Amino acid sequence: MALQTRLAPQVVLEGDPGDVRLVAAADVAFVDPPQAGRRPGLARAAVLLLSYPELALLESHVIEGPVTFPYVPGLLSFRETPVLTQAFARLSREPDLLLVDGHGYAHPRRFGLACHLGLLLAVPTIGCAKSRLCGEHAQPAPERGSACALVHEGEVVGLVLRTRDGVAPVYVSAGHKIGLQSAAQWVLRLTRGYRLPEPIRGADRLSKGRALPPPQADRP
Repeated sequence: MALQTRLAPQVVLEGDPGDVRLVAAADVAFVDPPQAGRRPGLARAAVLLLSYPELALLESHVIEGPVTFPYVPGLLSFRETPVLTQAFARLSREPDLLLVDGHGYAHPRRFGLACHLGLLLAVPTIGCAKSRLCGEHAQPAPERGSACALVHEGEVVGLVLRTRDGVAPVYVSAGHKIGLQSAAQWVLRLTRGYRLPEPIRGADRLSKGRALPPPQADRP
């Protein structure tokens, strides 16, 4: 917690990646739960690299490694980052933009997984989570693209964004080197027919040992 508090001021919460040609996404699944006194458990990290705007798969890497940190809400980046950085080290090209299945600035200490990875990799990074970690919000309108502020302790820390008509929203926050509104626009650009952005959908499937879905057409 002290490390998060010390590193949070280094996160850059403005900018737009601009000329994006390579988009990466990352996710972790815990495939072998730890057993007290017997084994630490096993984490499987998946990293994808896609072209933009085609979202054609260029690279995918899956790494398995021991879980070295316990499950503690708010400290999940310390559980997931070690194996994720190993997977990122295998990429032959640096992405222009990174999406993480998790929170960035929308974190009690303003340093979620997207901030942690973004700072380590020095890449514009977006947190896109399926559930709320902190803060309060109203409900966005049911139409795709509708959004409302996620507020924690009087500060807007993210956006609650509807990525598909009538479907539950996602929680978008800046991770590093990108502004919140830009982050939301990129999430919408990368979401094609489903609730989650295509890169995150692919990383989620790979981390769970499933085949990648076929690329989706650019549609709401």
